[in-house]
Amino acid sequence: MELIQFLDRLQHNNNRGWFADHRAEYDEVREKWYEDMDRLIANVAQWEPRLAGTTGRQASYRIYRDTRFSLDKTPYKTNFSAILSPRGKRLQVADYYIQAGAPGTESLTAGGFWASDSASLQKLRKAMIDNIEEFEVIINEPEFKRLYPAWYGPQLKTAPKGWNRNHPHVDLLRLQVVGREHILDQSVFSDPSWPDKVAELLRPLKPLVDFINYSLLDE
Repeated sequence: MELIQFLDRLQHNNNRGWFADHRAEYDEVREKWYEDMDRLIANVAQWEPRLAGTTGRQASYRIYRDTRFSLDKTPYKTNFSAILSPRGKRLQVADYYIQAGAPGTESLTAGGFWASDSASLQKLRKAMIDNIEEFEVIINEPEFKRLYPAWYGPQLKTAPKGWNRNHPHVDLLRLQVVGREHILDQSVFSDPSWPDKVAELLRPLKPLVDFINYSLLDE
């Protein structure tokens, strides 16, 4: 639980002076996070072989916030997070995500397509509609639906340009992020075996991730 405890203190002392005074503690917690992520990735790679060779260090995001365009000028994130992708942190295809947050903030697993370029999103919308029966089998699979019950992220108020607003699957067409999330309790990270358990939580996302990727990469 050292990770969550550190993040809890960081959110109450989110300034460069405190962070500098506790840099050694941060480094220690971060190295343990890398080790746990290595173990998580090794587990996931058993059923998602494209992740073989990815390291926890490569997958993890920096703790430093980009404050240039934000009213919130606190310098540090209050979570540790990582993207499980063979392409690094370039969000060009669907991948898996994990976040361990300070108390009062979100910890979660997620999977899907985050990229915002309109051409890719339009291509994915067409693939979902053209293969709606296959897609509905994926999102209605009982274990997937239990763990990942709802879409996350922003949605359009109506159908996107070029689509009928009365389309029978307008709920899918309105998605701007095609992904699902599962909220974790912070207590998950107090269990030394959390990388093994979280790997199994990510597994039900694979059919969705596969569908998105072969739809986007299909020429």
